[in-house]
Amino acid sequence: MRTRGQSGEARDRLLLAAAELLEGSGDGTLSTRAVCERAGVQAPTLYHHFGSKQGLIDAVINHGFTQYVQPADPTGDPLDDLRHGWDRHVAFGLEHPAFYALLYGRAEPGKPCAVTAPAHAMLRDLLTVAARRGLLTVPVGDAAEQILAANVGVTLSLITQPVGERDMGLSGRVREAALAAVLQPAAGRPAHGGAAVPATRAGAALTLLALVDEDPSGLSAGEHALLRELLDRLAGGGPTPTAGRR
Repeated sequence: MRTRGQSGEARDRLLLAAAELLEGSGDGTLSTRAVCERAGVQAPTLYHHFGSKQGLIDAVINHGFTQYVQPADPTGDPLDDLRHGWDRHVAFGLEHPAFYALLYGRAEPGKPCAVTAPAHAMLRDLLTVAARRGLLTVPVGDAAEQILAANVGVTLSLITQPVGERDMGLSGRVREAALAAVLQPAAGRPAHGGAAVPATRAGAALTLLALVDEDPSGLSAGEHALLRELLDRLAGGGPTPTAGRR
């Protein structure tokens, strides 16, 4: 009779075998037969643990991406943390191109990727901190989408370049352009990480919006919703539902 420990070892061997084969495939293809042979198990064991080949692939990707998502020590400066997060994202893609292509290169219309959701949430959290300090010129959600699109785009572009000819400076240039598109001009930011004074009505509205969402005490649900809508309009966005913006 197989013990729980032996079962777990078989699962780990399957994950390792699949990861090694995916990394070496070059095109993201995977043979269940090859995985089972490398892991030293029979096909029923694979299906017992993962249900299908796609289930195995999803588990491998999730395991690999989780290593990237583990947050580094925060610096206390949201802009520094945004830059570090961007660089870690690019580094993960270049170190694991097969995983990365499966994560971002095979998007399904209307279906967000559950595996990358924690990384997206971390990005929004950092941008929310930036908004509270008066650093954003666009709503948090818009800033997150713009930065993520640029981050993924530059990573995929670098993956396609021959290793010896990669223009690694491209990542830094695109990163700074993406940040400049959503942040207050450098003259409007403090030199030592304190709170910036928003230079525009939109900037002030974005800052107050983030602060109200952080601490809505003293407001009824209706007052909170109305204030959010008014602030969102002042910030330059349209009216948005209260759900999903916290």
